[in-house]
Amino acid sequence: MIIHGINKTTLLDYPEHIACTIFTGHCNFRCPFCHNGELVLCPDTQPVIPEADFFDFLIKRGKRLEGVAITGGEPTLQPDLIEFIGKIKERGLLVKLDTNGTRPDLIKELINNSLVDYFAIDIKSSKESYNKVCGIPDMDISKIEESVDLLMTHPIPYEFRTTVCKELHNESEFRKIAEWIKGCRAYYLQSYIPSDTLLVDMMPDNFKSLYPNGFSSYKPEELKEFNNLLISLGINSHLRGIE
Repeated sequence: MIIHGINKTTLLDYPEHIACTIFTGHCNFRCPFCHNGELVLCPDTQPVIPEADFFDFLIKRGKRLEGVAITGGEPTLQPDLIEFIGKIKERGLLVKLDTNGTRPDLIKELINNSLVDYFAIDIKSSKESYNKVCGIPDMDISKIEESVDLLMTHPIPYEFRTTVCKELHNESEFRKIAEWIKGCRAYYLQSYIPSDTLLVDMMPDNFKSLYPNGFSSYKPEELKEFNNLLISLGINSHLRGIE
């Protein structure tokens, strides 16, 4: 496994558990507001943490860690993900996997082999706006729909989540999302955090022209209104990182 970063301790990335978070490179999305552009577009230029060093770190942490959260980039693009997770499970740790949902086949295999204890799938937007928000104009979202359906019909713990950006999300979008994921176990809204290094700035001009000149976040009270709307529509919705 090629690991490009480690957050040695987190109380946020894996709900209700003390965990570490590892970051993988590459992604098959081009979300314009992504703040990990280098990790997505040119991970080979980023520092690499040897897999052996990571497992040495787990040994040193002993029983202080309960789990490992794997994020990206998009972890399901890693060819040795199953083998890597198996090594983590051998050490008695829980595993949380963050994914964009484009590999339902792999998600199913991970579930069937009891390798992942908690999934988090990003719901980028409504089905109608998905291609624009994820930056892939001709993408077929049927694989994402399959992943969503798979988790919603399986007892394994999971969450759906949306990073909310003022230029890309509005009430209409959330009403459509609610129709799509109604009945889900949990849905989280998390605010877009402004950054000086966005993926859109690293892309060609024809890509940049599809998006506004900059992105911004909603005020906390506006996000609370969206959350209340979702709850009124029957969604088990929550705010994350917003007081």
